[in-house]
Amino acid sequence: NVMCRNVILFLIIFIFSNCTKQNNQGLNLIYNNSLIKDGETHFKNISQLTFSGENAEAYFSPDGKKLIFQGHDGDDLCDQIYIMDIETREIDLVSNGQGVTTCGFFQYPNAEKIIYSSTFLDDSACPPKPDYSRGYVWKLYPGYDIFSANLNGSNPTPLTSSPGYDAEATYSFDGKKIIYTSLISGDLELWTMNSDGSDKKQLTDRLGYDGGAFYSHDGSKIIWRAYYPQTEKEISDYKYLLSENSIRPMALQLWVMNADGSNKKQITNNSSANFGPFFFPKNNKIIFSSNMHDPKGRDFDLYSINLDGSGLERITYFEGFDGFPMFSPNGKYLVFASNRNQKKRGDTNLFICEWKEN
Repeated sequence: NVMCRNVILFLIIFIFSNCTKQNNQGLNLIYNNSLIKDGETHFKNISQLTFSGENAEAYFSPDGKKLIFQGHDGDDLCDQIYIMDIETREIDLVSNGQGVTTCGFFQYPNAEKIIYSSTFLDDSACPPKPDYSRGYVWKLYPGYDIFSANLNGSNPTPLTSSPGYDAEATYSFDGKKIIYTSLISGDLELWTMNSDGSDKKQLTDRLGYDGGAFYSHDGSKIIWRAYYPQTEKEISDYKYLLSENSIRPMALQLWVMNADGSNKKQITNNSSANFGPFFFPKNNKIIFSSNMHDPKGRDFDLYSINLDGSGLERITYFEGFDGFPMFSPNGKYLVFASNRNQKKRGDTNLFICEWKEN
């Protein structure tokens, strides 16, 4: 009868509106808009790309069709670097499976190379997990060095060789420069080098942690996260943890500077952990992750902010972790990592969505 046909038609429309393929001058994706939470008005056509394990720091290739990311599935395993074809979800291991790795990134503008950090030259085994007896800490494995490799992972070539931590490296979008964090000076500072590892220059020199840096798309500015201890206790605690090759990332603020290290300016000013900053396509704003809304500090969401610290806007409203955002080269998509839609406790998966300006 007519009523039954109408019900069936409604169900078909509902199903296709929530899980279908779309091709609107972009990627062919299977999306599930039930994963978009109330208040996430900038998100459209969200798609889950991974479904198990701890996956994070996913960054677009120059053509916007692939992602490089780090991940592992199992508590006894260490992160390795993978490249995913976004449409097919085919995943290839591009690190050598030894040691622990972090911070993969494509060389722009033609994806001629990739970079990542690994401990495999120092020790091919997966290193022991951090000791949380003094609270939550990040481990700064001294065996980390930065490697350049071909797109399939072949010919990994060290770009750094200092005895301490060298990691958190990203390319400038003309492919000529790399910015990274190094302990070679005795403190965690930002350094730059040419894409072949030559002409290393230190850009920061203040006591504390400087890291997680990205260039603006036009190459004129650098955004990064920083922790600068102030009180005697904070300084003492920071130096002790550093001597143990660790850092406690509890209060990270966002800073911006010119590409040559001049004109450093603080963007955020709170007691929270603000990290994973990335420039908007027009370089006029920053998207980042923060727990500023959660008194317990456990819930991280995405925010945007102007370069002068004004115009703060909350982007995600999931009760859990949302972080590591990056816009696609054409500005149409946003990729990020999230705990949403977990199959098991501890899962962090990759998601991609179309971005809407309100």
